[in-house]
Amino acid sequence: MNAQPVCAEFSRRRLTSGRVITVVCAAAASALLLGCGNGAGETPRPTESPTPAATPTVSPTADPTLSADQADRKDLISATKIGYDKAAEAAVGKVSGSKLVDIELKYARDGGPEWATEVATTDGTAHTGRVDAVSGKVVESQLATHQGVDDERELADVLAKAKVSWKDAVGKALAKRKGTVTSVELGTENGTPTWIVDVVTTKDWLKTTFDVDAMNGTIRHEEVDRD
Repeated sequence: MNAQPVCAEFSRRRLTSGRVITVVCAAAASALLLGCGNGAGETPRPTESPTPAATPTVSPTADPTLSADQADRKDLISATKIGYDKAAEAAVGKVSGSKLVDIELKYARDGGPEWATEVATTDGTAHTGRVDAVSGKVVESQLATHQGVDDERELADVLAKAKVSWKDAVGKALAKRKGTVTSVELGTENGTPTWIVDVVTTKDWLKTTFDVDAMNGTIRHEEVDRD
């Protein structure tokens, strides 16, 4: 993937088959502290003591035919009751006039599934949040911290140029690969607004990442993570 997600706060670099992705994301702050992730099953399980919560913890899958990443995806998706679309709508609904920038299925601190979200208004002001992936409740929604003026301008520019909605981008990805959507991010590829969509196929728990042109809806690249 060449696409560069344009979330709010600071950069993270990902390497996949020699293709470099630069992530500028408010949600990446916690990922850098806990270990960077890219889609379901690749964010490390929390190591701190679980705190009481309504969401159930994810039970590890004991399947010797699956890799660690595949097993994590299976556990996380199997425990999830609220899909990306409902979670995205809930997050957007908390911030008037906002649009989705980023949503990713991850482990919550209590060990259960949650959607980490980022939405932004047309002026590029970003808000981060968390949506319980079992109940659908928005458990957190707040202004992104450390977002500078340049970050806001960059995000506002990408939002203005993106003519294809996240729903349509996901539709393009699912038309190529049936499965469960675990991540949707808005970014750029060589200056072109691009939606980055992760789809996990539940027959083998492999993840396919699609780069969807956010101006015309064409799929610019797709890649299967076989780990």
